[in-house]
Amino acid sequence: MATMLAAGAAVLAPTTAAAAVPEKDWLHVQGNKVVDEAGNEVWLTGVNWFGFNASERVFHGLWSGNITTITKGMADRGINLVRVPISTQLLLEWKNGQTVAAPNVNTYANPELAGKNNLQIWDYWLQLCEQYGIKVMLDVHSAEADNSGHIHPVWWKGTITVEQFYQAWEWVTNRYKNNDTIIAMDIKNEPHGTPNSPPRAKWDNSTDQDNFKYTCETAGKRILAINPNVLILCEGIEVYPRPGETWSSPNTDPDLSPNYFYNWWGGNLRGVRDYPINLGANQDQLMYSPHDYGPLVYEQPWFQGTFDKASLTNDVWRPNWFYIHEDGIAPLLIGEWGGRLGQDARQDKWMTALRDLIVQYRLHQTFWVLNPNSGDTGGLLLDDWATWDTAKYNLLKPALWQHQGKFVSLDHQVRLGGATSTTGYHLADVYGGGGTGGDTIAPSAPGNPSVTGVTSSSVSLTWGAATDNVGVTAYEVYRAGTKVATVSGLTYTDTGLSASTAYQYTVRARDAAGNVSAASAAVTGTTSGGGGGGSGCTATLLVTGSWQGGMQAEVTVKNTSTMTSAAWSVVLNIPGTLTIANLWNGNRTGSTVTNAPHNGTLAPSASTSFGFVANGTGTVTVTSCALAVP
Repeated sequence: MATMLAAGAAVLAPTTAAAAVPEKDWLHVQGNKVVDEAGNEVWLTGVNWFGFNASERVFHGLWSGNITTITKGMADRGINLVRVPISTQLLLEWKNGQTVAAPNVNTYANPELAGKNNLQIWDYWLQLCEQYGIKVMLDVHSAEADNSGHIHPVWWKGTITVEQFYQAWEWVTNRYKNNDTIIAMDIKNEPHGTPNSPPRAKWDNSTDQDNFKYTCETAGKRILAINPNVLILCEGIEVYPRPGETWSSPNTDPDLSPNYFYNWWGGNLRGVRDYPINLGANQDQLMYSPHDYGPLVYEQPWFQGTFDKASLTNDVWRPNWFYIHEDGIAPLLIGEWGGRLGQDARQDKWMTALRDLIVQYRLHQTFWVLNPNSGDTGGLLLDDWATWDTAKYNLLKPALWQHQGKFVSLDHQVRLGGATSTTGYHLADVYGGGGTGGDTIAPSAPGNPSVTGVTSSSVSLTWGAATDNVGVTAYEVYRAGTKVATVSGLTYTDTGLSASTAYQYTVRARDAAGNVSAASAAVTGTTSGGGGGGSGCTATLLVTGSWQGGMQAEVTVKNTSTMTSAAWSVVLNIPGTLTIANLWNGNRTGSTVTNAPHNGTLAPSASTSFGFVANGTGTVTVTSCALAVP
């Protein structure tokens, strides 16, 4: 905390990595990581608690549960961030001096709240968060104070205009600009809607009122003009046009094929690849925040048949949002995920898979939800607002930041759980020494690497995750003892190699403190003699879209010879689980694609492309490419 040092908390000597313990707890972005003022990596791991967004205009549960007990209980169990849904209407009311004098609070259960209006209760709760080392993220959940307000697809409604939406954010930012308990602003919850049902949210490079990309940029810049240190979170939308389609396209073509990629409300961030958010000088405050749910919330197509973590990653998470982390564009915070346990094996499988992805890549997250009265998900608390759902909490627990067996707050002076906590650390304990010299424990060695594919010029690798007392932040790939790459995931493709040559690889893991593991076992990959680029050309396949039960790809053919071609051919590896349903700019016979009449002639270094749609499971790859010259 910037404003106080909790009684009884030790003043800790800083480590070399952190020359001084920061006085403020503001956070910033470096690549796909979030760091504190000293550049130490942090992990935001929390939960949602709703009610201030609803008609009651105060936390739900205070009709029976005690606000202090609930807040302390979250801190003791490792919640270092609480995402709090609010409404634009509520902020405008507070801005105009309108408060609820007698909110829906049981003062017998909450004597500390007696006589307080809803704004005073809010401020009292922020003080509790400060006391227990919890940070807060605000989320405009709806335009109006409405228990079902999140169903409305956009950020304006009725008398609440887009400009009022911006002004509400400016007011709350200004009120708390010096309070580093509120560290993040989630601009709008789950913008959504489909092309045939206006109003709907879109994502492009326009300044249209319904363009959420522009809205998030505008709100973010106006917030950061007041407080340049707060994190700005931009969620996704619901649909995004497929290649060749526009926002004017209908939902389907006459052949009933979909013109849009669909995902959960707020979960479609495909537009970031084409139109990333630009916050100008404060780009280092930007995070993207998708939402994801399981089949008990809605029977999405990808839950039909067999699915697992790998298929969910490939079919849903990577194309919609995980690529943002993998490509180092920005950090991700999964703002909502969760659901009921023990009622549907598929639901349990989905929730475990997403939890494992979060832990593997240290993705930031706020679990939905604390409240037991969330109809389609249930909560971490049971109906008495006092008893924790042990099974659900145990599922979540690995995705909460832990260090040497204790939970870590995002505060530099206050341990998670408060000054007397025996279950929590603060950031100075982890990075400032705490009498132990900081984190000096190296991660375990990564799991044995294996070769997953080769061409005449590349070797693709995968390996098992390492473990660490704080968390693995990167993997270093070595070829013949020389480091060739640092990556955040568990895969790497080494390119620019010589044909028919053996290369030996090892992998090491690195944590946030810079500790590096021992090397993994070695693996040897041998490039092919020709592969996808062996006879005067290269053929590069790019997956442009994937969904449960299919994929769309584009193959670029490039003339790498010194002569102009008369024709070309590409051999594909098509697994038996896939069927090519449609192919353009080429002619296919079996697994071989030859040029169309208009694109067979390629000058040296020139390229052309063909595309296809395949139905089924698996992925098509390129086997070889060959040119015919006059």
